[in-house]
Amino acid sequence: MFTGLIETAGTLRRTTPQGPGATLSIGAPAALVAELTAGESVAVDGACLTVTTFGGDHFEVDASGETLARTTLGDRRVGDTLHLERALRLGDRLGGHIVAGHVDATGTVRSVAPAGQALELIVAAPPEVMRYLVPKGSIAVDGVSLTVNTVLDDAFSLVLIPHTQSIVHLHRKKPGARVNLEADLLGKYVERLLRPRPDASGPRSPIDLEFLARHGFA
Repeated sequence: MFTGLIETAGTLRRTTPQGPGATLSIGAPAALVAELTAGESVAVDGACLTVTTFGGDHFEVDASGETLARTTLGDRRVGDTLHLERALRLGDRLGGHIVAGHVDATGTVRSVAPAGQALELIVAAPPEVMRYLVPKGSIAVDGVSLTVNTVLDDAFSLVLIPHTQSIVHLHRKKPGARVNLEADLLGKYVERLLRPRPDASGPRSPIDLEFLARHGFA
């Protein structure tokens, strides 16, 4: 599990095909690499990957064919910047939100515009992500925990404050760029629990999506 608070940036040094997948060699600050252990999880642009080898100022992770197809990692080229976050430790402050590192889909940056000292990004997203978005809710974009500003029919907007821009590289995205999206995990569980089950016995709970909508919760 992760928080969506990016620790540092890394650089893709090499991609080595391995069947349908690939091994990624990622340059990173030596201080971060020194703390890694083989088998631990690192979120790379929001995708949870397992460290296989490490040393000096780089580490390697294996990405499956499914990961390359579902995320933007298959598009990355040598020299590209990547967001890096190590897994959450028990007792840490949860400054972002609960991020699993399981990318739901990719979205596309539709526009980037100044908003005072901040930047507003509008990101187009597929229905499997849009269904979980609510204004002022949370979403992970390339692994970054961000607050949804507004929700449109097929897109949502985000505001990047100057501090966020100094840490992550989303402000460098151009219209048309793809980004990894992970919707809030809590929303997925709520939907699952409220979904009618045809094999369920006994009385149904009066609380369902219609009930929540009628009372202003959905």
